[in-house]
Amino acid sequence: MKHGSITEGLWLSLSLLVLPCRSVSAQEEAQAPQKSLEQQRLDTIHYGTETEIAALIGNLKKENADYLDNELIDLVKNTHNRSILTGVFTFFGERDKGGLEARARQAVEERDNEANETIAAAIDYLGKVKDPEAADLFKELINSDERRFISNAIRALGRIGGGNQGSSDEIAEYLVDYYTNQISGDEYRRDLIVAVGETGAKRGVSFLTDITDNSDERAVIRMAALESLAKIGDPDGLDAILASISSTDPNIRSTAVAALGPFTGPDVDNAILEAFRDSYYRTRISAAQAAKVRKLASAVPYLAYRAEQDEVAAVKDEAIRALGAIGAGEAQTTLEKLIDERKNSDQVKILAAEMLISLDSGRYAEKVIALLDDAKKRNQTALYNGLLRVISGAQTQKVESLAARFFESGGVLEKSYAIDMVVKNRFTGLIEQVRSLANGTSGLSGKAKTSLERLGTD
Repeated sequence: MKHGSITEGLWLSLSLLVLPCRSVSAQEEAQAPQKSLEQQRLDTIHYGTETEIAALIGNLKKENADYLDNELIDLVKNTHNRSILTGVFTFFGERDKGGLEARARQAVEERDNEANETIAAAIDYLGKVKDPEAADLFKELINSDERRFISNAIRALGRIGGGNQGSSDEIAEYLVDYYTNQISGDEYRRDLIVAVGETGAKRGVSFLTDITDNSDERAVIRMAALESLAKIGDPDGLDAILASISSTDPNIRSTAVAALGPFTGPDVDNAILEAFRDSYYRTRISAAQAAKVRKLASAVPYLAYRAEQDEVAAVKDEAIRALGAIGAGEAQTTLEKLIDERKNSDQVKILAAEMLISLDSGRYAEKVIALLDDAKKRNQTALYNGLLRVISGAQTQKVESLAARFFESGGVLEKSYAIDMVVKNRFTGLIEQVRSLANGTSGLSGKAKTSLERLGTD
């Protein structure tokens, strides 16, 4: 018993020594400041793996965020990691964001020391930012017949020509000469035709019209030439486009109609309107796209008919988008009728609502909310979810009460869209609801925290 008592006393003494230490440690941990999201992301850039950095870039894309661009530029300067370089070149290229030109040119110049995917991403990046200093580098690469990268270099060179008027004609001439005198067979032909169009140079027009007029040429090549004539938009290319509308090949017809968008005149208007009667659905889609580019008011009755009656859903969608682009007057009235007509499909109503909200959120928010509530009452889940997405993009005070209702009684999806409404409209009166979600344990906690930072509060 005595031995047991001594042992028990020893354990008691030890526990008294240990417990305070544990208590202090827990208290210190609770008081330790939490790193902000921005600091966590900076740590990822400084110390993260390629996988962690790829995930970070994915999040920045979703948020359309650029506040870490300078840190990413510094990262790229000092790494040869193929995944990091490719990811950052692509991220910057998608936004036409400068700052990586020197590193990208280095990757192309020292291509024997870089991975193929890195070089391809660097070439594409330099083309998207239209870096004039890369033009000669790309010509050298093309002339070297280094087949791994010729297609990328041709396309990028065309974009550089389009972004630098002083060199557009010269680059177009180089591309035409390469097409005419350097290549054999079909390899790179389509890339070169597309690149000539990208330059926007008038000197490419006769080259392109010769291709479209050649009935012995493959359809895919003639179609590329028509698309390039549209990019250049020079009147000298119009006759070749109009002639192609009567082609027996439906793909050439549809491409020619789509190419009419940049041009004007009664012949162009008539050709677009006639194309709505074409039995090939892609030609009707092209007619709607051309009317959208032209904002062609005379096409509204045709678009209204296609939006309600066409047998192909893609034609309906494109007709509604064209009505949204034309906007005012009869086009806007037609969109209102489309969402009011019960027999119309969910997709038609959702897209028409999206066009109306983009035209005038303040005027149409209440109408869309009423349709949203009706869809919920009728258990029309697809329509309800689609309209939720639409109304979450509205920029108007009229959605504040809807956001408040979602915070109070909505499910996860509604609350997520409510957060979007708060951020888009800066509804400061609903900050506490967002903060409550940020401090909670639901799946919306991360989104709520990010949103609070975007709003400048935490």
